[in-house]
Amino acid sequence: MIKEFCAENYTNIPKAIQAGAGRIELCDNLAVGGTTPSLGVIEEALAYASEKHVPVMTMIRPRSGDFVYNDIELKIMENDLIHAKNAGTDGVVFGCLTADNEVDEEALEMLVGNSQGLLTTFHMAFDELSKEEQFKTIDWFVQLGIDRILTHGGPLTTSIEENLPHLKELVDYAAGRIIILPGGGITPANAENIAATLGVNELHGTKIVTF
Repeated sequence: MIKEFCAENYTNIPKAIQAGAGRIELCDNLAVGGTTPSLGVIEEALAYASEKHVPVMTMIRPRSGDFVYNDIELKIMENDLIHAKNAGTDGVVFGCLTADNEVDEEALEMLVGNSQGLLTTFHMAFDELSKEEQFKTIDWFVQLGIDRILTHGGPLTTSIEENLPHLKELVDYAAGRIIILPGGGITPANAENIAATLGVNELHGTKIVTF
């Protein structure tokens, strides 16, 4: 099973990898859900993780708050993504919505277009979509070539256990066409049970490994 550790900056990455993290999601500002880390942080994290053969997914998010971005913010995201790609990141993590809580298709096509050769994850902005919209979005993401969707299966105020029935629906609907990556409240204590219940082999979290 791949345990993706959500890291704030570089500090805990060596300990997390030693504790069994098989992939890193690299962010800044985890208190607000994660924003784009600095180029210096990206370069140091990649230098260390690549020695350990652990891939790094870099968060591309220009600010805290909602996921509705204006043209300037999208230009910042495009530039940050290109810088991360040039630095050698294995993948990128992003998400963008319209004011109607649907995926901003034009913005996403731009980001995916700049992500050629990288792994791509659409982050928990997915959880803002209606359940009906989530299933349609899975189909479109498959066509677009996105690799995985990070989801809690419901609002972050709910426990991951409460959301297992909906997460199972998403996993079953995805049917191996795209990876559903459960996250939010996953610990070494519940990870195996969640993976077995959902039939997944990738999990995500800030406490997915202990050190």
